[in-house]
Amino acid sequence: MTGFPRYAIYFAAGADSVLSRFGAALLGYDAHTGDEVPFPREALQIAPDWRDISADPRKYGFHATLKAPMALASDKTEAELMATCAAFAGRARPLPVIRPVVDAISGFIAVIPAEPVEALQGLAADSVRDFDAFRAPLTAEDRARRKPEKLSERQRDYLDRWGYPYVMEEFRFHMTLTGRLDAERRGPILQMLRERFAALKLDALEIDRIALFKQDDAKVRFRIIGEWTLAR
Repeated sequence: MTGFPRYAIYFAAGADSVLSRFGAALLGYDAHTGDEVPFPREALQIAPDWRDISADPRKYGFHATLKAPMALASDKTEAELMATCAAFAGRARPLPVIRPVVDAISGFIAVIPAEPVEALQGLAADSVRDFDAFRAPLTAEDRARRKPEKLSERQRDYLDRWGYPYVMEEFRFHMTLTGRLDAERRGPILQMLRERFAALKLDALEIDRIALFKQDDAKVRFRIIGEWTLAR
């Protein structure tokens, strides 16, 4: 999106949770507070350029996308978006529970579900639909940036309909930890991240909240400006 500010609806674990602290340390940034966080010693030992490796996900904070970053439609306000977040969270629904694992996905490393969870796909689809009225239309520049020629036909259709290609059947829950890595580098880094994640003893993760992230302009990172617990 070329317009600013930009907003996104994400899942982000609670500020004091072990998962949130795990992600903030590896990205070097806490989206709850806006603070820099020291990198773990193990990360710097295995990759002295860890700051570069984690640069892309650091811009967004540790999260899983539900509604991708968007500029607001001209007739919408931040206050209205926050009110809609509260209403969305207040509707009772089955809350997804995943078995989280660390694995490679499309060349980068992320926390992902070990197996598909239908309720999670439903939550993501609802998020795409219910917040779409707040999205400013894609510009030609925005669309070109997504390289539609490299997308499947369905992904191009979703890009044009929803402003983002990886929604509905194309949605894959992931909480990104690195940028894209070539296969040679990926193996040792993946092993280190798996070992750190195993120490959390997080056998199940309930997707129990949504967070509203905001990016004021292209030079700053996304920051959490609101959180809502999902009703059950």
